[in-house]
Amino acid sequence: MLDYHIALPSKPRIVSEGETSGAYEIDGLYPGYGYTLGNSLRRIILSSLPGAAITHVKIPGVSHEFSTIEGVREDVVTILLNLRRVRLELSTDEAQTITVDVKGPKSITAADLKLPGQVRVLNPEQHIAEVTGKVNFEMEIRAERGLGYVPKEAHQKERVDIGTIALDAIFSPIRRVNYEVENMRVGDRTDFNRLRIVIETDGSVTPREALETSIETMIHQLRAIVGFKKEDEEREAPPESESEERHDDRTHADAEVLKVRISELKMPPRVEAALDNASIRTVGGLVRKREEDLLAIEGLGQKGMQDIKRALSNLGLTLRSQ
Repeated sequence: MLDYHIALPSKPRIVSEGETSGAYEIDGLYPGYGYTLGNSLRRIILSSLPGAAITHVKIPGVSHEFSTIEGVREDVVTILLNLRRVRLELSTDEAQTITVDVKGPKSITAADLKLPGQVRVLNPEQHIAEVTGKVNFEMEIRAERGLGYVPKEAHQKERVDIGTIALDAIFSPIRRVNYEVENMRVGDRTDFNRLRIVIETDGSVTPREALETSIETMIHQLRAIVGFKKEDEEREAPPESESEERHDDRTHADAEVLKVRISELKMPPRVEAALDNASIRTVGGLVRKREEDLLAIEGLGQKGMQDIKRALSNLGLTLRSQ
C-alpha cells in the first residue's frame, strides 16, 4: 500500500514553452489535489502578478469620454477602448507620463507614443485612432503599476486635472490561464492526478516566471499561517508607543518567514550580491533595516530599493520605519 506521507508530486515539467505561452505538467498529486492546486494557482496567476496599465487620459478640448474630436475618425470612447488594449512594461513603481503629438492625416498606433525611459510598449502595432484631417492630435497618458483589475471609479477618487478621464485598468500581465487534470498511475494506485497548466502572457513576464511566482506566493502565504499563536503572546501587554508596536509586530512575525533566505526572494542578482556583501542574508535581517540604511549599501540604489520593497510586500512585510 502506498504511503501518502512519502509520495510527493514532481516539480513542474515543461511540455511546451515560448516567450509568451507555455504548458507545464505536475505529476503524482494525491487524488483530488490536481483540482485543488490547479484552481488555486490559476486564481493566484490571474490576481497576484503585478503589471502595468493606462489609468488616466487627457485630451485637449475633451471634457468627458462621450465626446467627438474634429478630424479624428474614432470617438473618444473608442479611443479609450483602444488605449486599454495597449500593453506596457514599467521598470519603476512610480507613475509615468506618456504623450502623443501627431499631425494628420495619419493612423496612430502604440508605436507613436512618446515614452519615458522606464516604459516599453509590448504591442506597438495596436491601433489607437485615425486622424483624417490636417489637424494636430495631442494626448497625455498616465501609466501605473498595480495588481489585478481596478475600476475607473477608484482612479476618479485621486486628485487629477480637470478634463482628465479615468480608465478601467487591467494590470495583470496574464492573457489566459487554464488547467486540466487527468488520472495517472503511482505505484498500485491509478487515481493519482496529473495537472497540466497552460499560461499565456502579454510578454512583460514569461509563462515560467508567472508559474514560479504563483507557486512562491502560495508557499509564503501558507507558511505564514502554519501553527497557532501562543497564549502568552496573545496576552502580552500592549507596547508603550506606536513605534514599539510596529517593531513588536515585526519581531513576532512568523519565524519561518523571517528565516527565508534572500536568494529565495528571486530578486535581481545585483541586489542579492549587494545585500550579501552587507551581510544581509535572510528576510529577518532585511526587515530590521531602515530604507536609509539600505540606500547606503554600495551597488543598491533606488531601483534595487524598489525590488526589495516589492519582494517584502509579497510576504506582507515592510522595512523598519524608525
